[in-house]
Amino acid sequence: MPGSRAPRKPSLSPTKITTFLACPDKFYWTYLSDQGRYYLRSKSYYSFGTTLHGVLQRFHDARDQGVQTVDQAVAALEDSWIEAGYNTPGEMAEAMGEGKVILENYIQKFETTERDATTIMIERQLRRDMGEFTLIGRLDRVDEHADGTIEVIDYKSGRQSVEPSDIEFDIAMNCYMLLLQQGYPERPIRATIIALRSGESASVDLEPARMEQFKEDLSELGRIILNQEWEGRVPEYKDLCSNCDFFPLCQRAGLVVPSQSPAEFDFGG
Repeated sequence: MPGSRAPRKPSLSPTKITTFLACPDKFYWTYLSDQGRYYLRSKSYYSFGTTLHGVLQRFHDARDQGVQTVDQAVAALEDSWIEAGYNTPGEMAEAMGEGKVILENYIQKFETTERDATTIMIERQLRRDMGEFTLIGRLDRVDEHADGTIEVIDYKSGRQSVEPSDIEFDIAMNCYMLLLQQGYPERPIRATIIALRSGESASVDLEPARMEQFKEDLSELGRIILNQEWEGRVPEYKDLCSNCDFFPLCQRAGLVVPSQSPAEFDFGG
């Protein structure tokens, strides 16, 4: 019809993709079913990470003059603290104390480390057309170095350590490099993870041939996700089921819980 719009392409994010790989049933309840939303419970580690990310976003935002020192960062943490998911006030107080230490160590290290980079993006969502779907990703921070290198930096609030191999095989970090490659096709691209609890970091530079293979693999995986048949699907038991919010829904959908203990049962894929 004249003036009608083409159907909007489905979108996939690193979170959606990793959720599907971990458990297609969890993907269904999280993103496709209206029932799933009623079973999701708040998680303290999500609240903790979101709070820290928000303060670091303000610290690296040149337009925000309110979080430039350790004291200001701690005050911002207290003001923006997300309480959801903590079981007791004591647990929450301990987490807040950890958050303050993390921010203090991070800012002190950042201010005493010689840098040749300028932050050009903070919490920016990028998109890339992948044919049958649109890849979207929200990047914590992107820096531009003096030699032209574009570096995507991801904060991990729950990690004590990180190795280059953690980045090489991380779907999210590869997606972020793929997204940046589109905007900076002639620039070197680097991906860095910072383990906030220890301050450790690791980096990997984009290899064009490897990224091209990842792009092909991601396109195929996207097709598998989009063409998955959900009607009549019977959930499969996995070792993560017992701690999953959607366990009751899967049971109603026909999930069979094995009598063997997790140590004795081969769950497969």
